[in-house]
Amino acid sequence: MRILAKSDIGKAREMNQDSYYVSDLEKDEIKLYILADGMGGYKGGEIASSLAVASARNFIFNNFQKTRKDRESISSLVREAIEYANMIVFEKSQEDEELHDMGTTIDLCLIYNNKVFIGHVGDSRVYRIRKNIMRKLTTDHSYVEKLVKEGTITKEEAYNHPKKNMLMKALGCSALVEPDILCKGFLKDDILLMCSDGLTNMLRESEIYSLLLNNPNNPEEALIENANNLGGYDNITTIIVDNIDVSDEER
Repeated sequence: MRILAKSDIGKAREMNQDSYYVSDLEKDEIKLYILADGMGGYKGGEIASSLAVASARNFIFNNFQKTRKDRESISSLVREAIEYANMIVFEKSQEDEELHDMGTTIDLCLIYNNKVFIGHVGDSRVYRIRKNIMRKLTTDHSYVEKLVKEGTITKEEAYNHPKKNMLMKALGCSALVEPDILCKGFLKDDILLMCSDGLTNMLRESEIYSLLLNNPNNPEEALIENANNLGGYDNITTIIVDNIDVSDEER
């Protein structure tokens, strides 16, 4: 397995309000990857995203060993980790008037036994590339996604919609949150891409796939460079989990 992660402030923002965590493959038994895109006033988004990532990470690490390793139990662990992170961020927002409007997206991927368990809130995304096909695994909790589902607008119209950044659900904005929980296969040579909307608002999915395919050594660098070249209007974060056999590759 190979992990490539990078976060960039972009070309327009004064600070980076994205946060992420990746497990150390050599030290950590748990294969855990978390990405959060914060929002809400000066430093509010940065605080929300970093708190969410740290809280969810700590919850998983503190509870994984005592969790049964069946699909239902691990899915529940992921759900509880996000609910816990939501509580931490929400309580922090209530302590300080300047932080009342803060919140964050979150995507959490826990890989175990050829499966990836995903917890999702907001409009950051998780994609899986398998046999030259890239598929979006998560569904954006956004106003334009709702319009697309209702058939009011097309996917193409959604890409340029003036309200495409309006979220219908975020972490830390209320006392309770209902994350989407998914369990998908993660097989040899599959690739996971986790990214904030600073990437997907700049690049179409076909462009993202092409950059991943044509830059095998540093795909994360290529994705961020191209998003910045097109304007870099937001912070850009990517986590790439490439399920290759590194020992085979080295031979």
